[in-house]
Amino acid sequence: MPRRDALKAAEDAGLDLVEISPLASPPVAKIIDWGKYQYQKMKEQQRNKKNAKVSEVKQMRFGLKIGQNDLDIKLRKIRSFLSEGHKVRIQVFFRGREIAHQELGYEMINRVAQTLENEAIVEQKPQMNGRNLSIVIRSK
Repeated sequence: MPRRDALKAAEDAGLDLVEISPLASPPVAKIIDWGKYQYQKMKEQQRNKKNAKVSEVKQMRFGLKIGQNDLDIKLRKIRSFLSEGHKVRIQVFFRGREIAHQELGYEMINRVAQTLENEAIVEQKPQMNGRNLSIVIRSK
């Protein structure tokens, strides 16, 4: 249908002529109510946004001298984050001269990763960032 006939048909119907696929040969257009179309698109986007699950990266920090009970409590919290579907960044921070004993930090990270190996997968290998050693884990 020629363009002017399509515009006339849209005007007679009291609607708008909207080009759907301009790259097609010939271009595809629809006669629709533009305001209603925009409203429906907006509502659909809101529904999709509401249903989309946002995955955050939670963070848990450990010192090198953490006690076993404190470690157990933090591991319990990490498990709850994983069960909610979040990723968790586990950081071991070094204070003062502790930075000279980075192998202790790697041992701590490996111990935590082994404790959580049934519930989680290590997504990012241990990495030093300044005075922090960190890994990222996610649930299986």
